[in-house]
Amino acid sequence: MGLRTLSAKTGIHRSHLSRVERGLAGLSAENIEKVADALGVTPDDITHKETP
Repeated sequence: MGLRTLSAKTGIHRSHLSRVERGLAGLSAENIEKVADALGVTPDDITHKETP
């Protein structure tokens, strides 16, 4: 899913999502929920790093 679509589904500005993607900004708990819902995953799926 592209940033434009994710932005439309979550109401989070595309430029902010871009900064999050690049590690320059974070998301509030509320916005993590919105992103997870839009992606069809749980908040844990997008907030926990995988161990190599």
